Amino acid sequence: MAALRPLLRHASTSTSSTVRPALSSSVIAPFLRLPTTTPTTIRTTPSQPHPPSQRPFSTTTSKMSAQPLIDAAQTRRTIYKLGKNSPVPDSKIEELVNAAIHTVPSSFNTQSTRLVVLLHAEHEKLWDVVIDTFSGLVNTGAVPEETWKNQTLPKLQGFKNGVGTILFYEDPAHIKPFSEKFALYKDHFQPWAEHSNAMHQYYLWTGLSALGFGANLQHYNPLIDAPVAKQWDIPSEWRLISQLVFGSPEAAAGEKAQKPVQERLKIFGKQ
Repeated sequence: MAALRPLLRHASTSTSSTVRPALSSSVIAPFLRLPTTTPTTIRTTPSQPHPPSQRPFSTTTSKMSAQPLIDAAQTRRTIYKLGKNSPVPDSKIEELVNAAIHTVPSSFNTQSTRLVVLLHAEHEKLWDVVIDTFSGLVNTGAVPEETWKNQTLPKLQGFKNGVGTILFYEDPAHIKPFSEKFALYKDHFQPWAEHSNAMHQYYLWTGLSALGFGANLQHYNPLIDAPVAKQWDIPSEWRLISQLVFGSPEAAAGEKAQKPVQERLKIFGKQ
């Protein structure tokens, strides 16, 4: 079934400089499938172009390297202090999201991940919704007022200062048929779908970092599910998974302790 084109909500396409330069096109290429200086030769017939959804097969080999992917992955860090100085036009964000939709795999090809992209004024509106939701919790006593004023509210206002947010959803309507058809695996299709959803998250987080953005991943669901669905007319059956907030990086990432690789990796049969 065809992949759903992401929903784009934006108010402006203006851009300005950022405090961190974007990576070169050769590094971003794995995420956008852009041609590099040494493209793979693809055999095609000019009169019969390949549909966008199909990848042409080629027996031609070319020298490739994982280093651009490694370089891009190393730029992906959690950045909380964000600004509105977008390093690229909105069209580049759309291009990256479309690439994720078309290239990230899913178990049994269910393609159940759904994305909603909110930019500029629509992004700010999202975090106003979150702030309003938490204000209600403060009024009922569910959230201590001191915690709200000193911790939660400044954090949410910081997210609002960014450029955009990507909402990651799962559409169970595209999982249920497979659960019924393959009864032996029926309890596994939802976690498998979430594996694919997580790959979309990592792909876009890394890709946005390669473009020069800072980003962080949040999980305010299910508290915000209903008001967000109402605001942007999201199908009620879609299940919100996470929110990827991005903007110009206004501060460096914090220190991150790494456990020894030897404790986390086993390799057998190495030659």
